[in-house]
Amino acid sequence: MSAPALSPIGKAFVVAAFLEAITWAGLLVGMFFKYQTASVDLGLSLVSLFGRAHGLAFLVYVVVTVMTGVRQRWPLWALLLGVLAAVPPLVTVPLEIWFRRIGLLSPRG
Repeated sequence: MSAPALSPIGKAFVVAAFLEAITWAGLLVGMFFKYQTASVDLGLSLVSLFGRAHGLAFLVYVVVTVMTGVRQRWPLWALLLGVLAAVPPLVTVPLEIWFRRIGLLSPRG
């Protein structure tokens, strides 16, 4: 069974979810080096880099999620879950996979 096709806004959601998760992971790695190793300078550099990148990715993800929810006419629970998924680390990717499976990212019509 193949995955359903993605709408253009669904593709944007997939990319935003992936970037949000990757920048979260980078920020967590930076925090590990900053607080748990002797490589404080490396940690500070990584936290600075990924902190800014994650801040931008978080905002983009929230905007794209709201746009996708409105354009795809998601139920309110899906829209709220989509936005809330950006808060805990690395939840956007499993959510995107589930939304793809249940057809929330497929073309409407």
